[in-house]
Amino acid sequence: MTPRVSVVIPAYNNAKYIRATLQSVLSQDYDDYEVVIADHSSADGTAAVIKEFSHDPRLRILSPTPAGGGAQHNWQRVTDEARGELLKLVCGDDLIDSSLLSRQVQAFDESPELTLCSARRRLIDEDGKTIIASRGVPSRLWGHHPGTEAVRATIRGGTNIFGEPGCVMMRRDALAMIGGWDNTNPYVIDERTCCRVLLVDAEAGRGGFFGSGEALAAFRISSTQWSVRLANSQSDQVAQFHADMLREYPDAVTPSDVRIGNLRARAVAYCRRAVYLGLGFRGVGRRNKVVSHD
Repeated sequence: MTPRVSVVIPAYNNAKYIRATLQSVLSQDYDDYEVVIADHSSADGTAAVIKEFSHDPRLRILSPTPAGGGAQHNWQRVTDEARGELLKLVCGDDLIDSSLLSRQVQAFDESPELTLCSARRRLIDEDGKTIIASRGVPSRLWGHHPGTEAVRATIRGGTNIFGEPGCVMMRRDALAMIGGWDNTNPYVIDERTCCRVLLVDAEAGRGGFFGSGEALAAFRISSTQWSVRLANSQSDQVAQFHADMLREYPDAVTPSDVRIGNLRARAVAYCRRAVYLGLGFRGVGRRNKVVSHD
């Protein structure tokens, strides 16, 4: 029987965390889902930890994804293997709360026009300690809204209001309509994909957005993940993404949205860099995990 939901996990060098990630995904209070996971040729024993869960009938472990290709390579690999109507991607060191799937499926059940929903999340450190208790979807977008409102909000805010992929659930066919995860600007692959899914699906008669005010996921930051040298390139990619949205969807995005969003994106990038320096995070970006700019 085809599951309603597919949770897909692109893992890479997550041996320290992948057990907790899988436990959180496999401990849902919702039953109609599958889990698809692929290790991106890790060198740290990630595959061995994944194998510990091979007895679970909900889990499909793919052969290792060949090295190279960055996050998008493994993200698309696990996505292509999904069978569910609804899709959630969870990175190999993040967590989701036990009620997240059921709550997001309920949102889809309540609205046939819904294309994508998102919940707020906690930011946690390498040891699972909460750094920030709640970040993400602003209160004005809690509940059901047209997707265009969410797109304008994320661009005008200069920050990813959807959060990381683990916060998001979307229609799998809507993602397929845009050709899968949009890696045009790798730093904003998740935000760019969410925006295009909403706008393209609106043209098909859906395009609705639902935002949850509860923090129902956890995004892990660590010393191997962050780079203090990325502020300029990050804000440059955000500006390119904004310009593309204005050019491709002028009925949904205004020049004023882009101007304001670009200024805010640069300020956010440097504020975040200062925070991570204060936390002692000086490492380089990690494959299969995109550093959200929220």
